[in-house]
Amino acid sequence: MFDADFHRDPYRVYDRLRGQEPVQRVKVSSRGHHTWLITGYAQARAALTDPRLSRDTRRFGHLFGDRRDIAPALRDSMLATDPPDHTRLRRLAAPAFTASAVDRLRPRIQQITDQLLGAIAPKGAADLINEFAVPLPVTVICELLGVPEHDRPQLRRWSNALFTTADAATRDQAAHHINDTMAVLVAHRLHRFETGAAHQGEDGDLLDALITARANGDLLNQQELVSLAVLLLIAGHETTTNLIGNAVLALLLHPAQHTAIADHTVSDSDGLVPAIEEFLRYDSPLGIATVRFTTCPVAFGPVTIPAEQIVMISLGAANRDPAHFTDPSALDLTRTRPRQGHLAFGHGPHYCLGSGLARTEAHIALTGILRHLPHLHLDTRPQQLAWRPSRMMRGLLTLPVRWQPHTR
Repeated sequence: MFDADFHRDPYRVYDRLRGQEPVQRVKVSSRGHHTWLITGYAQARAALTDPRLSRDTRRFGHLFGDRRDIAPALRDSMLATDPPDHTRLRRLAAPAFTASAVDRLRPRIQQITDQLLGAIAPKGAADLINEFAVPLPVTVICELLGVPEHDRPQLRRWSNALFTTADAATRDQAAHHINDTMAVLVAHRLHRFETGAAHQGEDGDLLDALITARANGDLLNQQELVSLAVLLLIAGHETTTNLIGNAVLALLLHPAQHTAIADHTVSDSDGLVPAIEEFLRYDSPLGIATVRFTTCPVAFGPVTIPAEQIVMISLGAANRDPAHFTDPSALDLTRTRPRQGHLAFGHGPHYCLGSGLARTEAHIALTGILRHLPHLHLDTRPQQLAWRPSRMMRGLLTLPVRWQPHTR
């Protein structure tokens, strides 16, 4: 199922499957592995909140079939736990992503955006993914966590390998590298804190805040601290990179809407706020949510998934379900949002903690692009664009573009 044609255009596959049955068992590898895939909006929304679908990889890891060497940071991740552990870990990280906390980051996000666009704008051409959409959120989340600059390029490469490498052993190795790097950082910070070399909150970053919470009695062991740091590092930039790239491509493939939103953004960037919700729906940066496992038989309409089965929920497919969205395959930046909105950031207890930060980064980034890269257009044919070979992430490997540089 997840072949090169799927990565180029998963929506044709999703539409076909949803038309047959919005919940069905599908073959996912050439070795005969199967899983359950949910492609309907109503079924996906229900599954995302159903406590009978577990996220506990430690409990259900044997269902993967292959012998996997899962890094502790992923095995113990907040994403791989159920309540009450998930609730406890999420509560500790949540203060860094409140609306007020994100607002405090706005000036720095704007500064990074201006620096990146300032470097590429005079050139008239760039790979907008690797020269802009990657470094912006990577810099933001690494600064938020206090990751040293010299570690950031390699961490990005390992993170990318998690979603673009077909070989499971290579993905596991990349995860271990990330785990080990962040474990060293956490251990160093803990040592400074415990020996009095640093005061509580001295650096003002998220890692300090988590260490302070741990010192104040919150039940957070050192491995959970590392796991939180790894999760926030990966989730804190992967989704935003894809959101920015997919949004820009959507505009370039819809010239009339590109012109309209660009003209409006010159004087008022607030028009981008609803547009970002349509970008998220139209080409969701997370195509398939992290896997769930049935703890008992679970029925979705006429289909019952047996106990101890792997379940994948396609957010991208749900967001193109014609039973919920009018003309879902069309990009419409003036679309009236339905009462129950898109599922690009999930739904329920695992709703993306950093959704507000991702929206803010995308808003600032797209505003900058529309204002400072005039007459932007693709520098290749759409059919030649390279997509990340990932069933989970929906994003471009590169986005070659050209524009008319400003003349003095």
